[in-house]
Amino acid sequence: MKKLFVILFLLGFGQVNAQVLSIGPKFGVSQGDVKVMDGFKGEDSKMGYHVGAFARINLPVIFLQPEVLYTNTGGSFSNNTFNYDVNFDRLDVPLMVGMKLGGLFRIQAGPVASYLINGDMTADNGTRQKIIPPKEEFTFGYQAGVGLDIGNFLMDLKYEGGLTNSVNNFGQVPTDQRQNQLILSLGFNLF
Repeated sequence: MKKLFVILFLLGFGQVNAQVLSIGPKFGVSQGDVKVMDGFKGEDSKMGYHVGAFARINLPVIFLQPEVLYTNTGGSFSNNTFNYDVNFDRLDVPLMVGMKLGGLFRIQAGPVASYLINGDMTADNGTRQKIIPPKEEFTFGYQAGVGLDIGNFLMDLKYEGGLTNSVNNFGQVPTDQRQNQLILSLGFNLF
């Protein structure tokens, strides 16, 4: 009888824990752009991707959802002579705070810290140039959006805006690189 009580207690504790804490993989796509100035014009935005993990802590009224994501993004721009494509590889760490609306829907917002791992700019004449990240290691922005939970699956649609400048120039091209993105993510609760 004692063993049965211990087993039932552990199963019940595991169920309560699963309702409070969720962890799982997350991946998706994003649409980002590059802003330039002084004689250059922004062109097409670039489709990017992200992959990583999330954890969700469900509190009585709100939830906290920290994430760690490897993100690939970029864009393109041009001047009178060349077209340029820009590519960024970043480590993004958003911390979403949100509320559940009913059993399925969520609204959420929060800060995101980004670290530029790698970046390059390629002109249409084939020249390629490495992008040197700024002296600050992390740049900061915000994300806000909506989410949907169906069983163990989750889907997020978020907008990301930059607050600090991540790259002041690409070679001789002055920029205001506060990258804005539209982000669509899918995730799966492992427990």
